[in-house]
Amino acid sequence: MAHAVQEQTRAAAGPLALHGLSVEGVNQCVHCGLCLASCPTFAELGTEMDSPRGRIFLIKSLAEGRIALGEATARHLELCLDCRACETVCPAGVPYGRLIEAAKAEIERQRPGGAGRRLFRWLNFGVLLTSPRRLALAAAGLRAYQASGLARLVRRSGLARRLSGTLAAWEALLPPLPRRAERAPLPALIPAEGARRARVALLSGCVQSVVFGAHNRATARVLARQGAEVVVPAGQGCCGALNAHGGDHARALELARRTIETFEAARADAVVVNTSGCGAHMKAYGHLLADDPAWAARARRFAASVVDVAEFLAREPLRGPLTPVAMTVTYHDPCHVVHGQKIRSEPRRLLAQIPGLRVVELAESDWCCGSAGLYNLTQPEMATRLRERKVGHVLATGAEAVVTANPGCILQIQAGLAARGAAARVFHLVELLDRAYPAATP
Repeated sequence: MAHAVQEQTRAAAGPLALHGLSVEGVNQCVHCGLCLASCPTFAELGTEMDSPRGRIFLIKSLAEGRIALGEATARHLELCLDCRACETVCPAGVPYGRLIEAAKAEIERQRPGGAGRRLFRWLNFGVLLTSPRRLALAAAGLRAYQASGLARLVRRSGLARRLSGTLAAWEALLPPLPRRAERAPLPALIPAEGARRARVALLSGCVQSVVFGAHNRATARVLARQGAEVVVPAGQGCCGALNAHGGDHARALELARRTIETFEAARADAVVVNTSGCGAHMKAYGHLLADDPAWAARARRFAASVVDVAEFLAREPLRGPLTPVAMTVTYHDPCHVVHGQKIRSEPRRLLAQIPGLRVVELAESDWCCGSAGLYNLTQPEMATRLRERKVGHVLATGAEAVVTANPGCILQIQAGLAARGAAARVFHLVELLDRAYPAATP
């Protein structure tokens, strides 16, 4: 009788939601516990509320008004990596990624934090990620900071260690910024080589474009080698993935609409993405904008056109001739490729086609390395624990290099290897594919 009354009360109140975002998916959870063994934070902490099942219970309780969003509850939810490993093993199909994004948006509404945290989020989400021009200026400033020797001085003096937790983590992860020429935008059009296979639009990204421009250039060269005419739409910027993962829902919507509009004008057969978090997020635009009558259909069409670079390239055998790359490598599955996009075999099939390359399997290859968007900045302690776990497995393989497909993973694993004094390098998948060709495309 009490259960019936509770259900009637909930029905009268409408669908379960947090921050206006539906969390009805919590009712799909059958509490079987299969997710526990796949959750990195549960493996490290062993507490039920730091497992997917426990967090689902918290989200359901918050949405039904049975608990308040206190400090402990917020802490359990914020410790979630949003790696979505639980989705891969869930027999009930719980849309966990959408649930945790709604919960984090509610945390931002109710508990925005102190002035330092609000400033950090405003600077990243409100200033840099929304403007390619401001991001480029910031990259130029950071390049000067490093090239002048000031970065070395800050680290050697110990000043970096005395910064607040988030700033210290950010400074430690800061990669060498490339020279201005390497940060220059890609050409608007890269012609296909040989018989044209498709016309694709390439996401050059936000952070990717100023920090990992070499990856974008390698991606464009490899796509052209495979017969793809590559269009790089002008005016593109952040896709909103970092905003969505960090609870900044309003800006995530704004950036999604901007991205759709920009890429629609390219009139491409597919939108190719070489960053895993961006790809998974853009494939979910249909759900993200489902309640917007003006954008819902456009978002669904756009999402259906998005493909990961490995997904696109693996559709056909690589065109030759390919030159040997004599190296032993291991492959780390980025979470939002393997769990978010269900892409597991394609990168390995591509690596297997490179002559001379030996690939050894990595234990827990599909476990999060602790990068997880901005997680290694906002939760540095847990991120470091997961990084050490990942690097330990990498060193056990004896491989000369780690191959992966996400800039955040590259930075995180590089930092972990450097901390151990290891000589192993970290490559994006497209870098090795690019190496396998006898001469680079201009």
